[in-house]
Amino acid sequence: MKLLLLLPLAFCCLSLSRCEEILVPYDYSATIECLEIPYKPQYNGGIIVNPDMQNGSQGWSQFENAKVNFREFGGNKFVVATQRNQSSDSVSQKVYLEKGILYTFSAWLQVSTGKAPVSAVFKKNGEYKHAGSVVAESKCWSMLKGGLTVDESGPAELFVESEDTTVEIWVDSVSLQPFTQDEWNAHQEQSIDNSRKGPVRIRVVNNKGEKIPNASITIEQKRLGFPFGSAVAQNILGNQAYQNWFTQRFTVTTFENEMKWYSTESVRGIENYTVADAMLRFFNQHGIAVRGHNVVWDHPKYQSKWVTSLSRNDLYNAVKRRVFSVVSRYKGQLAGWDVVNENLHHSFFESKFGPNASNNIFAMAHAIDPSTTMFMNEFYTLEDPTDLKASPAKYLEKLRELQSIRVRGNIPLGIGLESHFSTPNIPYMRSALDTLGATGLPIWLTEIDVKAPSSDQAKYFEQVLREGHAHPHVKGMVTWTAYAPNCYHMCLTDGNFKNLPTGDVVDKLIREWGGLRSQTTEVTDADGFFEASLFHGDYDLNISHPLTNSSVSHNFTLTSDDSSLHTQPSTFVFRV
Repeated sequence: MKLLLLLPLAFCCLSLSRCEEILVPYDYSATIECLEIPYKPQYNGGIIVNPDMQNGSQGWSQFENAKVNFREFGGNKFVVATQRNQSSDSVSQKVYLEKGILYTFSAWLQVSTGKAPVSAVFKKNGEYKHAGSVVAESKCWSMLKGGLTVDESGPAELFVESEDTTVEIWVDSVSLQPFTQDEWNAHQEQSIDNSRKGPVRIRVVNNKGEKIPNASITIEQKRLGFPFGSAVAQNILGNQAYQNWFTQRFTVTTFENEMKWYSTESVRGIENYTVADAMLRFFNQHGIAVRGHNVVWDHPKYQSKWVTSLSRNDLYNAVKRRVFSVVSRYKGQLAGWDVVNENLHHSFFESKFGPNASNNIFAMAHAIDPSTTMFMNEFYTLEDPTDLKASPAKYLEKLRELQSIRVRGNIPLGIGLESHFSTPNIPYMRSALDTLGATGLPIWLTEIDVKAPSSDQAKYFEQVLREGHAHPHVKGMVTWTAYAPNCYHMCLTDGNFKNLPTGDVVDKLIREWGGLRSQTTEVTDADGFFEASLFHGDYDLNISHPLTNSSVSHNFTLTSDDSSLHTQPSTFVFRV
């Protein structure tokens, strides 16, 4: 599936004499099928010399001890690294990388036999920067999409590597496109205009339907349309200061521990949902959606002792009871379920029941709650291009297994990306979202936080939130910032619920997105119209008549469905 989501050309003025410098549009497309012939290189290769091998060996050379040759099949030319004895034996090209530039990388790869993970790496000053990976196959071409930044400018050498030294690596349609930070920010703004906002046309008339020019219109967003929230713990119950701070800002939450199996059944056969029920009631009263976290967790460390002591048969029955208990209790009440948490990195249930354990648990949960989206939830898919266990390609492999489950109707699947960052690789993050977005499934960033020095934490946190919010395939974000005296990796407030720098980032962005009761006041034109581009959400509207001083209040909701095509504005007519 190839999604062609090219942003339109825009123009920027860098000086009074140069007002038509073209901004290179970002290409959000990614291909997740294995093709007989690769597509042409994105951005015509960017700064890569001879990106499609049409000029033979120009720009390309061997890396380490590989043998390199150039081949042609069906009119398609490509380069091959063969006779490989170590993972880095490969083909390479020298490039110059600049500090402060964001690089988007892509290439099409194939291996000579079977399947093998292949990574794109840049060697610079004796260090290795990974740009991404793909599971390459024989007899067809797979697209690798990734990205990187560097800490200092200088020459570098691009190469591809695979731990499987028995395979040849075939390379074609390589691209390395540089973007300035201003260009990157402009891409975000354009994407936000397309996917998070919609044109609104308000007409003000009198009781006879006649236009009212110069009417004063005050618009206030009372609720964000884009789901944005934070995890919470049970200490929010009974804590008025925490409740006030939270409910003023967020529209979705995740319970940090209170729905997990070890919390609701710490002793075999004795279930206690008192805390989870009370938390759900509180958030329902405030119109805040709740994500179900989680049905089971695949990490062996986070199983109750009684669970790990069970025989295989007893464990199977306990898992069935657990799935039925928690999913039936909250059926139809949640924004999604994290079903088998972190089942790319961990395999507790697979070790007991075999490789189809996750599939079976997803099927059980879906049978009980068929209308709720069932999420895979995993870490390091966005955060770390060196983690091949949870790369976008490995995520897609597991997702395809789940999509193959034969049940009545299709399981509504979702992509959950935990997003526990240290130093964010923002170009890689965007490219990984592009790749996963090609599935057409909803993507949520489910546990966002940043483990970094205090001097950098808020800055990195803002980068991640901005990139997530701007990406057209991301449908919601939750930060992993439940307040406690010792938060997991980061807090948003102190113990008195005064913002820390990270909390200031949250408020700054919510205001940018029209939240925190932000107001704007305008007047209607000569025909009684007012037009604006507004963020999706719920709005209060106050209209004042310019002559009689009478006023009237209304409300309206702008959704993505209202403005998905961005051709005609959503029109509202109000009488005053």
